[in-house]
Amino acid sequence: MKRFGLSHLLVTLGASIGLWAVLAGACLLFGSSGVHWPGREQLGVRLEPTLIASIVGAALACAGAVYQAILRNPLAEPYLLGVSSGAALFVYLWSLPLAAVPLLESLSQQTFAFLGAMTALAVVFALAQRRGRLEPVTLLLVGVIVNAINGALFLLVYQINLRQRLTSAPDDAFRFLIGGIRTNLLPEQIVAAAVCVGVCLTVVLYLSGQINAAMLSEAEAQSLGVRIGRLRWVALIVASLMTAAAMSICGPIGFVGLVCPHLARRMVGNDQRRLIPVATGLGAGLLAVADVGSRLLQHLPVGVLTGFLGGPFFLVLLWRQRRAAGMGGR
Repeated sequence: MKRFGLSHLLVTLGASIGLWAVLAGACLLFGSSGVHWPGREQLGVRLEPTLIASIVGAALACAGAVYQAILRNPLAEPYLLGVSSGAALFVYLWSLPLAAVPLLESLSQQTFAFLGAMTALAVVFALAQRRGRLEPVTLLLVGVIVNAINGALFLLVYQINLRQRLTSAPDDAFRFLIGGIRTNLLPEQIVAAAVCVGVCLTVVLYLSGQINAAMLSEAEAQSLGVRIGRLRWVALIVASLMTAAAMSICGPIGFVGLVCPHLARRMVGNDQRRLIPVATGLGAGLLAVADVGSRLLQHLPVGVLTGFLGGPFFLVLLWRQRRAAGMGGR
């Protein structure tokens, strides 16, 4: 493994931040009044959705890179594993005054999102394991099933809410099902999500060298002094917490965590110490661009747009993986 010093890390982080800054700056040019650099009043209006989209995109891309490395599966990402839908389901439950239980009322939105993400991940892992090992194809199949179950549970709770009128506030359930960048958030919600994503990203960057070892066989990783079992659980918990923080403010947005790590891999290779920062910067910038595109398309939810773009990308990756497996078996 090549030496990766502080100077290399700073250069990589600087390039990633610069990539995001270019894309985010371009997004600020687009508004309802045309394409131009905004004035002082317009800047605040355009800056808020760009920053929210950047936080969410960075979290999903970083989590996707971690999932793909830790699980050794290039198709793994928060949406396909059911983590996003589990977090969104629990956030919707948090938005309803369920029996007015004081303990539930005291729990934060981010806490409920994390509980939902970890519940979905635990179910996927429990069903996808065979003799203590995770099977990649089974993992994806179980993730799709968990996604469907979470969607069915969401619709059930939604119907109960309509009939029983559990909340008197205007129903904003659609964003929990599709996913979109909201501009009516409280400042505390944005700050909490940003702090959570920032802390998790710091932990992931610290572990990035060990995550490289996790991509090797267990025997090779242990020979390098990496406690692979503990590393996997820590990385998965941190990635799920990051996903939960993003889902708590935007709902489930798919395929960002799948596409961005693969684009970053094309740019800097498979070294996680470079790939994770670049994928994070790409995710932040590209989701901000996608949000601008969704607003130009008559406020189409950004989750729909990422689904249209990411779905074919996933199918191409799946086809290439199956083709490679078929050629390897000959």
